[in-house]
Amino acid sequence: MIYQLTEEYIELYKLIKLLDLVDSGADAKMIVADGHVVRNGEIEMRKRAKIRAGDTLVIGDVTIEVE
Repeated sequence: MIYQLTEEYIELYKLIKLLDLVDSGADAKMIVADGHVVRNGEIEMRKRAKIRAGDTLVIGDVTIEVE
């Protein structure tokens, strides 16, 4: 899956919600807090991490490339 940024960055939990990977922002925050998000090969625990162009995220079996 490819996500095209419209601004300089998007916060991680907002991206997860925007892509309809969860039902709510609270669910998105829980997924991050539980360590289920891998960003550029490392587990990302910050809910508000600034996701920028060039980042690759893996959430479960979904891979997201940010452009």
